[in-house]
Amino acid sequence: MKNRREFLKISTVGALGAMALGPMACASSVASKPVPGVGLQLYTIRDAIAADLLGSLKKVSELGFKFVELADYNDGKFYGKSPKEFKKIITDLGMEIKSSHTSVEAEGITTESAKKMADAHAEMDVEYCVQPWIEEVDRNVETYKRMIADWNKVGEIMKNVGIQFGYHNHNFEFLPTDGMVPYYDIFLKEMDADLITMELDLYWATKAGQDPVEMFKKYPGRFQLLHFKDAGQKAEPYYDVIKDDITSVGAGHIDFKRIYDARDIAGMKYLFVEDDNQGNGKPFEGIGTSIKNIQSKIFV
Repeated sequence: MKNRREFLKISTVGALGAMALGPMACASSVASKPVPGVGLQLYTIRDAIAADLLGSLKKVSELGFKFVELADYNDGKFYGKSPKEFKKIITDLGMEIKSSHTSVEAEGITTESAKKMADAHAEMDVEYCVQPWIEEVDRNVETYKRMIADWNKVGEIMKNVGIQFGYHNHNFEFLPTDGMVPYYDIFLKEMDADLITMELDLYWATKAGQDPVEMFKKYPGRFQLLHFKDAGQKAEPYYDVIKDDITSVGAGHIDFKRIYDARDIAGMKYLFVEDDNQGNGKPFEGIGTSIKNIQSKIFV
């Protein structure tokens, strides 16, 4: 009985406290609700990493990033470290490796090297491996088709070890070529949707005059990864890889809130902040602004 009386007493006090707080209690509950995780493409801080790998990654964690996407794979190693070594660094900092950029060049890739690449990534438990770039000399219909055929094979090898292969765009894929728009008429058409997802770079798509939300509606579920980087200037569509006006997310003119609100149509699983220009010499200030704006202006 004594225990029951104490329980009722505590319950009553708690209830009265909640009534006294009223809407403030609800507001506190909402404010403490965790926000979705934000990732960082480490290409954004490549110079800082070259100078101080551990210190740079620690700063990324302290800024609140939960995921990272790598940009340095070479012969089974990441940033010069084995998969297990690099994963431990990231895990110890309270982050996760979700994705990695690795190139399959136009001349192709052997089954042996593709398996080695897949196994190295699988050892780190990454979910995605992404083709990030095509050299200018290879930007033609014939080479696009040959490369995509290779990527489908790589995608199958990746799938066998539990990894989703992907493709990261710039703006040149939208340049009308031989009566077609390669991104739509070759890439999305000839890529096996089960083997290759799109990592849509919102800056470059916007620079090419594309509306990401309309892209999602036309190709629902094809965009599991998004790159968030903002454009400081509005301009007519162009297809040269000129990036002078990249700025922190929320500091430019791209409507990221509208794009993020359409994430379910896109099939988005993760988003990564990226700044090719490394914050114009202040990379950590730049990504700090980005994550603050994402959390306060977009995740609302």
